[in-house]
Amino acid sequence: MFKAYSNIFKVPELRDKVLFTLFIIVIYRIGTYVPTPGIDGTALAHFFQSVSRSTGGTLFGIMGMFSGGALQKATIFALGIMPYISSSIILQLLTVVIPQLEKMAKEGEEGRKKIIQYTRYGTVILALIQTFFISLWLENPNAFQGTVIVPNPGWGFRLMTILTLTTGTAFIMWLGEQIDQYGIGNGMSIIITAGIIESIPTALLQTWVLLSPFDVARQQLAWWKFALMVVLFVGTVLGVVMIIQGQRKIPVQYAKQIRGHRMYGGQSTFLPLRVNQAGVIPIIFAQSVILFPATIAGLFPKAGELVSMARFLTPGQLGYEMIYALLILFFTFFYTAITFNPVDVSDNLQKFGGFVPGIRPGKNTAEYLDYIMTRIAASGAVFLAIIALFPSVISSPRVLNIPFLIASFFGGTGLLIIVGVVLDVMKAIESQLLMRHYEGFVKRGKLKSRR
Repeated sequence: MFKAYSNIFKVPELRDKVLFTLFIIVIYRIGTYVPTPGIDGTALAHFFQSVSRSTGGTLFGIMGMFSGGALQKATIFALGIMPYISSSIILQLLTVVIPQLEKMAKEGEEGRKKIIQYTRYGTVILALIQTFFISLWLENPNAFQGTVIVPNPGWGFRLMTILTLTTGTAFIMWLGEQIDQYGIGNGMSIIITAGIIESIPTALLQTWVLLSPFDVARQQLAWWKFALMVVLFVGTVLGVVMIIQGQRKIPVQYAKQIRGHRMYGGQSTFLPLRVNQAGVIPIIFAQSVILFPATIAGLFPKAGELVSMARFLTPGQLGYEMIYALLILFFTFFYTAITFNPVDVSDNLQKFGGFVPGIRPGKNTAEYLDYIMTRIAASGAVFLAIIALFPSVISSPRVLNIPFLIASFFGGTGLLIIVGVVLDVMKAIESQLLMRHYEGFVKRGKLKSRR
């Protein structure tokens, strides 16, 4: 393993890509500490420190995770990359609904460039809307248990916040595109992962304080609980890796065709159907929907019905957990149906002379693929629901009773993103090494999880 990492710096092109990616991450992390004008950062930090000890949260809490803690510090990168993610998802949904966008998506490289440009415009529009509500949220002392975060509220502060945070989001989007072009891996995913990893030292410090190995009187976390946490963490990571890499391979046979004096086709291959086709999108959607009432209730504390609904949808409550799980199941099937079209796959197979053995081409193949994909999506949806609810379960006073920041690394969106991105980067680096006849991460030349 260590030899494989040393081989990275023996390939000049790969070394430059890795170093450039690390350089962009450093720039991003520096930006997360540049404060936004007009905000009492100390008061805001104290508030979020108290909130981090519970399982509570709002829609802004999700955005805070994707901003790498910049929202909690109210820095110029406070909005993070969340508007870009939302814009990308909206464009994907609209591509299925609007024929012009669907046609554009099938035009190859030129169509892809146009959709990326529309995604950028959508990112700026969403950032303007979200920053306006964030400025209202920061001005409202009731949202921070009576603490004044903005000493001089008003339209001057709101316009400055909108301009600053929207510009920060546009700059982060540009940084991600630079990684795509000159670095290694998916730029946006790497930036998100860097932000999530930022909270690991804080979680480790909280664990050390709870464990208090040198002061038994202050010990709040028993050693057997700590050992159980380690076992659960390793098991959860292994389970996430298996599900992310899991595939159902549908055998495909191509018919022999004679063109001129040559024979083409006749080979056998397979069509990989991913178990977790939807990725982390269902969890993001479900969190956004279920925490929306709590966020609006924080902005309008005098709305009694909203406050009552927010209390019912509080993390840790049975109603919250049940609705959260159902929303994850729904969005998993919904997003899988959008991203995987069995009719298109069947038509493409038929166009190139391919067929599934024992299944008639055309409609029968589409129905077969839809049946298989539905069953696979069901298992993936159940897995996502379990992973998403796991942090709330183990942080419960009836189970391990640990801070939610520590428990969040035992599942949820953060763990799925970290594991997925690390696997993708390892694959990209390994492919570059094998192209130049260097030893990869394992001696057989491919990741074990890719067998």
